[in-house]
Amino acid sequence: MAGRIEDYALIGDMQTAALVCRDGTVDWLCLPRFDSHAVFAGLLGTEEHGFWRLGPAHAADAVPPVAARRSYRGDSLILESEWDTPRGTVRVTDFMPPRDGAPQLIRIVEGVTGRVPMRSALRMRFSYGRVVPWVHRHEGRTVAVAGPDSVWFDTEAETYGKSLTTYADFTVAPGDRIAFTISWQPSHREPPPLPEPEASLEATEEFWREWVDHCTYHGPYREAVIRSLITLKALTYAPTGGIVAAPTTSLPEDIGGVRNWDYRYTWLRDAAITLSSLLRTGYREEARAWREWLLRAVAGDPENLQIMYGIAGERELGEAELDWLPGYEKSAPVRVGNGAAHQLQLDVYGEVTEALHLAHMTGLARNDYASLLQLKLIRYLEDHWQEPDEGIWEVRGPRRHFVHSKVMAWVAVDRTIKLIESGDADGPLERWKELRDDIHRDVCEKGYDKERNTFTQSYGSQELDASLLLIPQMGFLPPDDKRVIGTIEAIQRELSTPDGFILRYPTSGGDAGVDGLPGDEGAFLACSFWMADDLAMIGRVDEARKLFEKLLALRNDLGLLAEEWDPRLQRQVGNFPQAFSHVPLIDTALRLTASGAYGG
Repeated sequence: MAGRIEDYALIGDMQTAALVCRDGTVDWLCLPRFDSHAVFAGLLGTEEHGFWRLGPAHAADAVPPVAARRSYRGDSLILESEWDTPRGTVRVTDFMPPRDGAPQLIRIVEGVTGRVPMRSALRMRFSYGRVVPWVHRHEGRTVAVAGPDSVWFDTEAETYGKSLTTYADFTVAPGDRIAFTISWQPSHREPPPLPEPEASLEATEEFWREWVDHCTYHGPYREAVIRSLITLKALTYAPTGGIVAAPTTSLPEDIGGVRNWDYRYTWLRDAAITLSSLLRTGYREEARAWREWLLRAVAGDPENLQIMYGIAGERELGEAELDWLPGYEKSAPVRVGNGAAHQLQLDVYGEVTEALHLAHMTGLARNDYASLLQLKLIRYLEDHWQEPDEGIWEVRGPRRHFVHSKVMAWVAVDRTIKLIESGDADGPLERWKELRDDIHRDVCEKGYDKERNTFTQSYGSQELDASLLLIPQMGFLPPDDKRVIGTIEAIQRELSTPDGFILRYPTSGGDAGVDGLPGDEGAFLACSFWMADDLAMIGRVDEARKLFEKLLALRNDLGLLAEEWDPRLQRQVGNFPQAFSHVPLIDTALRLTASGAYGG
């Protein structure tokens, strides 16, 4: 059985990522890209679907021991785990070196005290656990082949095969260092180069040290901000600049339920807000790469803008169910691909335009096509902003006139007006000023409940929605507007969990509700950070700080957050780690630091 979601550590190379559990088991790894088929899919099934455990030897019928301590080495993505055993202490260092060639996962075992018996158990299963590869020896190396894929296993330890698994049993004493490496290569190609684990470790540490040095934030929450920035960098696909929402699929929002989605793609919304956080903390190169990715993905067809694309800009992300996988803690179905790719989500136009605007304002070199794209997006919105859509939460129920979508349409027009006024683009300025006023008036008349003094989820509805918290943050209304304050207070009353975190919107339990899905979900962490932001903006800074620090306490021991927090089970749920949680963490830290609202 897989560990709790928060029991996992992330390692990666900016092209793919692995999740390592506290007991030293790699339960998830897709090769060679984030969105490739998994070689280790035990996270969504059982050990029969692929895993790699490396840790102290234990009896076959015993639970594998968990590490007594684990941490990242400084500000890096190099994981160090230590076990204390009756025979001594051992350390395992796990990392994936940033690369131009074959992807590698390297694990180095180091004796600390005593003499500790160790075991490596490697069970590779291709195609998300469905295909058993042909494992054989080739010139002294172990290779697993299935169709177009091959994975090469290299170690100085003696290995043997048993029950379709490759084992190594060995003992380490103080000063011993034994490395294990797997490398992916297309099966028709020559073998990948022999790994150089120690040199790769040194280069990986230097890469992260140099990257973190570019961070311009030096406030009181630096540790949390740096870890979140490293996580966002790890979710960036380096060859193209695309940013995945998470490196996993189908980790459930509702344990045992059906709210299981594939997040290994680039949502324009998620990537745009990620870009904004990177820009605010000094990372212009990532912003430039993402802007180039955007221009390639959208190409000459902004009228058919998708809400998400593949990490190289692919448009077809057909959704399918993997019925041979039982799902994480029996949360089925397991899905790959994402059918929401072709939904209409008008807010995306606002998020993309806001990101381009911020890039322009922070001095990113001008790109004429980016300005042209922005103008084309507004021309599309001019004809379509009054249509209902699926909204920010990708509902699979009927389309509605979601208030947040209309607000973000206003943002798109407002930021484009600012671009024209700056002299960097030409457009029908007066006409679009009228359009901006029309959208604003429409929202205030149709999306606001005067009796309750709150904006609502959609026109004519009674439900609330945490996305309304973005109204003051986007500048649609000032923070001291009574309608803004009323909305914040209404969301606190109606969408708060008992421990003070924020739900996205009301769910219906056993019946299909506004999102078209049965079941419930946890508190959406991004929404809780938005609440902290709003509280700071309306002057309730002590309350904002306390909520922010409660949210920081939800991170796992390595500083990582999933998408949601289940207040009933007191555990993280949803895909992990989640960019849409780490981005608002950074933004709230910056806001609280600027306001002086922090402890100590």
